[in-house]
Amino acid sequence: MKIKKIIYKNSFELSRILKEHVLLNKKIVFTNGCFDILHKGHLSYLKKAKRLGDLLVIGLNSDISVKKIKGPFRPYYKEGDRAYALSCLKMVDYICFFDEPTPAGLIRQVRPHVLVKGGDYKECDIAGAEYVKKQGGKVVILPFIKGYSTTRLIEKLKKQINL
Repeated sequence: MKIKKIIYKNSFELSRILKEHVLLNKKIVFTNGCFDILHKGHLSYLKKAKRLGDLLVIGLNSDISVKKIKGPFRPYYKEGDRAYALSCLKMVDYICFFDEPTPAGLIRQVRPHVLVKGGDYKECDIAGAEYVKKQGGKVVILPFIKGYSTTRLIEKLKKQINL
């Protein structure tokens, strides 16, 4: 089955497509985030996540979701622009938006074999971790690349502007 990079607003459609891949013994890896300002840390993280399976699915926080968790001035880039940038990456297979603060509901739809998050998380704090493990999957926490953080980048830019 040829994989197309498709951006979904409807997790049920994505779920149906992924079930076809599972029937072909494809291992699904899921991660999520805002991916507001893509940087080397994100790219390295996504590359490592993809190596953990056959298909990499990204749960992308919608603009509504980003505002809920990051505040009224975020995101800097609209969801369509963020999704487009991610869809251009060869390691990304599918993208699906979610409006909630966490992707727990989307994870239940996707039913990944591997759930991946970045090094600032503890497994007990990862939305969907318990569900994935109960389904026989695993949770992987990938280390950060030191010095790369969207929040730090924004803070640095703010300091430079105030000078």
